[in-house]
Amino acid sequence: MRVDQPRRRRPALRDCLEPFASVYDAWKVESLRTEWWQSCLLPVNWKVATAAFMEGYHVPQTHPQLLPTSSNGSSSGRDLIQKSLYFMRTLGEGMGGMTHENDIRIAEGLQNIELPADPSAAMATWRSTLNEAVVAWHRARGCEMPDLNELDRRGITDAIGFCFPHYFLLPTYSSASSYRIRPLGPEQTLFEIWSLTRIPPDRVTGKPSPPQPMAPDDPRWPPIPAQDFSNLPRQQKGLHSRGFEYMRLSNQIEGLISNFERVIDGFLASLPYDTLVPAIQKTNTTIDVPIADLALR
Repeated sequence: MRVDQPRRRRPALRDCLEPFASVYDAWKVESLRTEWWQSCLLPVNWKVATAAFMEGYHVPQTHPQLLPTSSNGSSSGRDLIQKSLYFMRTLGEGMGGMTHENDIRIAEGLQNIELPADPSAAMATWRSTLNEAVVAWHRARGCEMPDLNELDRRGITDAIGFCFPHYFLLPTYSSASSYRIRPLGPEQTLFEIWSLTRIPPDRVTGKPSPPQPMAPDDPRWPPIPAQDFSNLPRQQKGLHSRGFEYMRLSNQIEGLISNFERVIDGFLASLPYDTLVPAIQKTNTTIDVPIADLALR
């Protein structure tokens, strides 16, 4: 796919990154640093790999360990805290980061706080208290850290952000995971994962080097990427089955997938940038969004 259009005035890069860029400026992504960087050679088309992360309903089936066990209907403050800690620990272990061990320790230190009896009020109190504690801890180390409660008040709360055509950022408290998904041909994709966190400015870290790609079934992958990678080659194989003639986008659900595919079609049709850039900006969102009117005529 060519995204350059010679002999035409190209738009400013920042315009093509909005509103993703402004959202993550507020989250101070420039102060994140790499803890680890790995890549995978996936035997799938890059759009298959990308679309797999544009909806959240695969999580209960693909990553069942993220769902807490039944609590017999209990909604006490103590139960709420334990569910939150379970999710943080399981996500952190499953991603090899994302929910960083520093933030988990901070949360564990708060697990005996008093919460309101009302479940909604208890959740709000727990979240704001944990946010405040995480921010204070990292700022005390000299890290540049956004005010998480202020981000909540501004509505900057999405657990995942997409930037067209192939980048995802998944922020969680102080840290994040990020994905970059690039084609190496119609049947192969380079899937890169970064684990990012806040590191004190006086701590010297080396410049990360591009990793040697690993196979999707390499045992070194953390559990959650390993689960995702195990499913994708089966999808690609299904696209080549004799009974599969074509794929039609839904006009009711999977809005980000529809928006993403239609913007790509706009580039392939050599539509003008004045048309494409507003469509890109409507696609630079979170997942599970409505189908947008992209005005790609």
